[in-house]
Amino acid sequence: MLPQLGSEVFLTDGGIETDLIFRRGVPLPEFASFVMHDSPESEAVVGDYFEDYLQISSDAGLGLVLETLTWRASADWGAALGYDSIRRRDVNRRAAEFLLGLRERHDGGPVVISGCVGPRDDACSGMGGMSADDAAEYHHTQVSVLVDSGVDMISALTLTNTDEAIGVVRAASSCGAPVVISFTVETDGRLPTGASLASAIRSVDEATDAAATYYMVNCAHHDHLVDAVLAPDPALARIRGVRANASRLGHAELDRREDLDDGDPAEFGAQLAALSLDSGESVDPTDPGRSGGSAGITVMGGCCGTDSRHIAAIARSLNSPR
Repeated sequence: MLPQLGSEVFLTDGGIETDLIFRRGVPLPEFASFVMHDSPESEAVVGDYFEDYLQISSDAGLGLVLETLTWRASADWGAALGYDSIRRRDVNRRAAEFLLGLRERHDGGPVVISGCVGPRDDACSGMGGMSADDAAEYHHTQVSVLVDSGVDMISALTLTNTDEAIGVVRAASSCGAPVVISFTVETDGRLPTGASLASAIRSVDEATDAAATYYMVNCAHHDHLVDAVLAPDPALARIRGVRANASRLGHAELDRREDLDDGDPAEFGAQLAALSLDSGESVDPTDPGRSGGSAGITVMGGCCGTDSRHIAAIARSLNSPR
């Protein structure tokens, strides 16, 4: 049992790639943060980054879900950066061991370590060119290394299409690991393929016998995902997490920007905290006659443009009198 499946809220970190690039001046080739495990000096920067979130969660009395820096440590992206199969295996293992070590030294609340995988294609515009079977084969190698390295679960972030999601679920299930699928949506609340969140969840569940532990949405602003998450559809009861962008801009606009749009951290925190409250009170997941909507957002944090200020604002909003 994963602890975030209860009623208590777990935070995540923010958008590590944009934090490293824009706030800490660290260049990331191909937006790949796994390269930070190539040297002790780079890992020290990553350690400082994660310590901020460990402190925030501890001070707030909340749990924390941390993702390994392996979103782009799969075969195609790794090869583009000169990592052969041995180096890819080693960096995935190192990324897991690094976070497990941080947790071992942490004396606060519960910390869940998730092995992170990302889409094979572009995370903003790729519609997916693989069958579900091909996706399962592609992701299995990375997933198996992360699972063997001791992560608590597998999370696939910023997926754009259902075939790849089905493949990731099958890969994780074959390794005996809990798996979370996080879709990204455009400003209209739909996947880049045009599918609704509810229909995407139904498609993946039907193809995998509902093997995913839960679903999430990430890399979209609160305003773009809130209606989709709380829409009256029973499939949306499977959504338990949101990692939102700081900016209200769409993916294409963000790609063209050369500076960081970090939005309003206080507004961000209040909106996500309210989303947790609204989702939890809007439906009763034990009611067989329920009309739909999320059963309760228990995992929340940031994606592109967010940093420790945004996550601290979530914690403050959650703990403030309502």
